[in-house]
Amino acid sequence: MQAEGIRPFFCWRWPLDNLTPPSPMIPLSSAKGFFAPVLHAHLPFVRHPEYEDCLEEDWLFEAITETYLPLLRMMERLEEDGCGFRLTIVLTPTLCQMLADPLLQERYRAHLDGLIELTEKEVERTRTTPEFNAVARMYNERLTEARRVYDDHYAGRLLDGFRRFHESGSIEIITCAATHGFLPLLRTHPEAVRAQILTGAEHFRQTFGWHPKGMWLPECGYYPGLDEHMKEAGIRYFFLDSHGVLFADKRPHYGVFAPLYCHSGVAAFGRDMESSRSVWSAQDGYPGDFRYREFYRDIGYDLDYEYIRPYIHESGIRTSTGLKYHRITGRVDLHDKQPYDPAAAREAAAEHAGNFMFNRQQQVLHLASLMDRPPLIVSPYDAELFGHWWYEGPEFLEFLIRKLHYDQDDIRMVTPSEYLEAYPKNQVATPCESSWGNRGYSEVWLDGSNDWIYRHLHKAAERMTCLARRFRSPADLQRRALNQAARELLLAQASDWAFIMKTNTMVSYAIKRTRDHLLRFNDLYGMLVEDRLDEQKIQLMEEKDNAFPSIDFSVYA
Repeated sequence: MQAEGIRPFFCWRWPLDNLTPPSPMIPLSSAKGFFAPVLHAHLPFVRHPEYEDCLEEDWLFEAITETYLPLLRMMERLEEDGCGFRLTIVLTPTLCQMLADPLLQERYRAHLDGLIELTEKEVERTRTTPEFNAVARMYNERLTEARRVYDDHYAGRLLDGFRRFHESGSIEIITCAATHGFLPLLRTHPEAVRAQILTGAEHFRQTFGWHPKGMWLPECGYYPGLDEHMKEAGIRYFFLDSHGVLFADKRPHYGVFAPLYCHSGVAAFGRDMESSRSVWSAQDGYPGDFRYREFYRDIGYDLDYEYIRPYIHESGIRTSTGLKYHRITGRVDLHDKQPYDPAAAREAAAEHAGNFMFNRQQQVLHLASLMDRPPLIVSPYDAELFGHWWYEGPEFLEFLIRKLHYDQDDIRMVTPSEYLEAYPKNQVATPCESSWGNRGYSEVWLDGSNDWIYRHLHKAAERMTCLARRFRSPADLQRRALNQAARELLLAQASDWAFIMKTNTMVSYAIKRTRDHLLRFNDLYGMLVEDRLDEQKIQLMEEKDNAFPSIDFSVYA
């Protein structure tokens, strides 16, 4: 097949350091196609030392228990069985910061101990209802195992677990913009976009000890020229939703089944919609199967208030505990849901993994007949989908990896770096401005519910840039104030706050976080320009918002 009208090509090669296969896999040269799953693990910075019991910190604790620990245990089992695999895992800077934080580690242990105590009571309470008692015992066993693995196996340092699998070559860890700021809506001040990207890349280097090869653009938000900032940060590739590639300024010769090089030389990989839909969609995809666990019915809301009171928020507000006894069942009210059967759900996960693999094989064989190179299927998902939202997701993923390893010879799992090493010659084009989310062009992060935040974010970015240029050689306390101002601005820019406002969940918290960070920024700005620094106040801010301990405000200059 002769490609027309798509010259010039870039041809890049680099050594794949720390990428030695842990076990034999289908050779790149003999594969009919490639599969590159990408798990985007992200949470906003929800560390609140000012509260004894912070509801939002549970977002982190639930993700550790239901997603991050199960994924690590899955990878351990695969490694023990000699089952080769490749995953690309995005660990965002705010998530890395929280996973490594001693205060949050201790609070997680207390959270887990409370859940284990509750499951022990539940085993006793449900002893006369066998269908619920089996589920209660499952929760008790899994939570007890989670506590053991978290402490005895990892000593609370989950990042070390991911690091080990990266160094063995089974996964490739990549980074994200510092606080997941939605970059297309920050571009009014390019310095703010640059600071998000460079700070995220530098935090990754300090955390893991090597430079990240790839970057996840928050919400897949891209605009032409953004890749120049990534090039400055040493980033070699990023991901876009399908239309970002398909509507590039030059028609992509291979669609989304091969990357494009931007004119900067940074590669853009496009999401495959077909493989994404089968996992993302609760209506048409696997997670909506009647046998899977129902997410929205929880004993935190079902059981007697006095019984459950010690295990919900200290304010007395009923909250989810993570203990759920019912399955999806079908389109019925929550009170009509049927009891959950873990064995049936596991069987469903195995069936769906087989179906997913069969569909990818057919997809690859069809595409291979149309292309002069093996097609690449890039399938990005929020990591928290696997385990937290879709409880059986980690089982599905493990079944899928095992089936890909043992049951077929058509598809090879790869990371983007491996693909670019094997196929360094790719079409050059400029992707179009795009995002994922509803309609694909930023409207989730800019509508009537959240548009008010941007005039404040833009003004703060303008002021931060002025500060960085004014204070070229600051004294120690000035430097601390400048670095804290940069932290407050980055935290205010998190795309999570606009998303929460749009989806009408925890809106008061998202508004408060945006306002609080901007107010603290403005307070620091006033201190600096009026030369009235208050060390005690600065120290309180540093203790409260301690993200990015090695941040350098001069990135804004």
